[in-house]
Amino acid sequence: MKTERRSAIKKILASTTVLVGFGPIAVAKNRKSEEESKYSRPKVDYFEELGVTPVINAAATMTFLSGSLMLPEVIEAISATAHDFADMYELQDKVGIKIAEMLHCEAAMVTSGAAAALVLGTAAAITGIDADKRKQLPNLPGERPEVIMQKSHRYVFDQAITTTGAKIIEVENPKEMEKAINKNTVMALFFNAAVSWYGIEDTIDHEAFVAICKKHKVPSFIDAAADVPPVENLFKYQKMGFDLVTFSGGKMIRGPQSAGLLFGKKDLIEAAKLHSSPHEAPIGRPMKVNKEEMFGMYAALKSYLERDHKKEWQDWLDRADEILLVLKTVPSVKGEINVPKGPANVVPSLHVTWNQKQVKITPKEVYEALKTGSPSIVSSLGKKNGEALLSIGVVLLRPQQVAIVANRVKAILNEASV
Repeated sequence: MKTERRSAIKKILASTTVLVGFGPIAVAKNRKSEEESKYSRPKVDYFEELGVTPVINAAATMTFLSGSLMLPEVIEAISATAHDFADMYELQDKVGIKIAEMLHCEAAMVTSGAAAALVLGTAAAITGIDADKRKQLPNLPGERPEVIMQKSHRYVFDQAITTTGAKIIEVENPKEMEKAINKNTVMALFFNAAVSWYGIEDTIDHEAFVAICKKHKVPSFIDAAADVPPVENLFKYQKMGFDLVTFSGGKMIRGPQSAGLLFGKKDLIEAAKLHSSPHEAPIGRPMKVNKEEMFGMYAALKSYLERDHKKEWQDWLDRADEILLVLKTVPSVKGEINVPKGPANVVPSLHVTWNQKQVKITPKEVYEALKTGSPSIVSSLGKKNGEALLSIGVVLLRPQQVAIVANRVKAILNEASV
């Protein structure tokens, strides 16, 4: 029996057949949407020329999968501005003014992603507009600047804070936070997705965090990189009183993957701009944003704010339903739509399970078969009540890929069926 199962799995992993001509949504192969029709066929297939495998993203906005796909209007903005030069000081200022107007805040700038925004925002809090201090970062003389964080909020990206030469001070409750503030404290950072990442509640909530910062005149910074949708989050945290806010540009806003937003108090944003290109040799000079990305990020944010978010959400749910309709034709297969509580990555996905006595393959084996097949489809793995499951992300699929994913998963499960 084990030999037969291994043979079946090898057969599945080796399969390169794309099955789009059968099942309840076979008609999807001919489906065209307004968005899909805007993607033009490239004159040169650079994937093929370089030997790079194109991937269908049935997972999430993960950086290793190149984030998300830029919207057609973003690509258009990049293409339309690539043929002329621009004064980068003027462009950063003027795109910042427009973004600030759209986000109803004092000032804004485009950064090379949210991680770069962390560096620039921290540097701004340390030096202000002091030119001598800017030149000395990250090696300011004397005691190191200190940034306060909740212990439960420590994460891989807080290295962006220490890049500036700052030292992170961990606290566990409001009383400890107040006690930790001293003459070396330059900022306090709130990692908004900590609850999503670690599954534990914040030890200091947003309101208390901001209140303590304001009481002691310490700038507060919130990293909300992956925290839209909902669109309201773009305005929520500044209304709470955070002095600096960052969002990734290359996730669900669907701008350039190497762009992000930093916005908030004008004095801090102006100081942050002094730390970035085109200024020569500040700490943020390596984190350059080209003019096309600035125009592209502006176009992406404009499009995101104008979008019909209810309609978009329903479209995602419809995709999940369509995929499930195909998969349920395989005996014992069940599925349910999952929406994380948040605050990060709050988008629907389809959780799929089956009776492994009837369908003799594990979710991990299906994941590998999808990834190594043709086309390569990257999904996700998860658990519910201790049971392993396959998670199919729907929000990053191009319309014509919905049927491809559904029928490919169905084919793998069918081949493993008893």
